[in-house]
Amino acid sequence: MPSELETAMESLIKVFHRYASKDGKSGTLNRRELRELMENELSTFLKSQKDPAAVDKIMKDLDTNGDGQVDFEEFVSLVVGLSIACEQCYKTHMKKTASAKK
Repeated sequence: MPSELETAMESLIKVFHRYASKDGKSGTLNRRELRELMENELSTFLKSQKDPAAVDKIMKDLDTNGDGQVDFEEFVSLVVGLSIACEQCYKTHMKKTASAKK
């Protein structure tokens, strides 16, 4: 039976490929596919962005090789960045919770 972390990694891979395969190029996300992925899988994050061009800016930042596509390695950098931000929020929340119990 896979561990919790192995299951999370499998989910990440499956989600990427579910959206990356829509245009026939199964190894990359184009702008439309990235937008669809973010609208469906990262909707809370996307709604918190005040900039309507957020997906375009994210696409530009992720596309490190400049080919107009986001491959899995580039996509993982988005997930890592968001995970770091979420973990920082988690630590802040835990500190507040601990302080309230005192």
